[in-house]
Amino acid sequence: MTKKALDELSKDADVVKVTEMEEIMAYGVMSTPALVVDEKVVSYGKVLKPKDIVKFLNI
Repeated sequence: MTKKALDELSKDADVVKVTEMEEIMAYGVMSTPALVVDEKVVSYGKVLKPKDIVKFLNI
């Protein structure tokens, strides 16, 4: 969904899927999925639609 949001904005960015529980917990996230933008957790515990992700990326 994040890649789709980036396509909508015509932006290029590194998208990394983190699956290691230790790394996820280091962000303070206790429920997944989560979205981290520029090392800041902006959403967790729900699957966002691309239009919702665009709001976080278009800052």
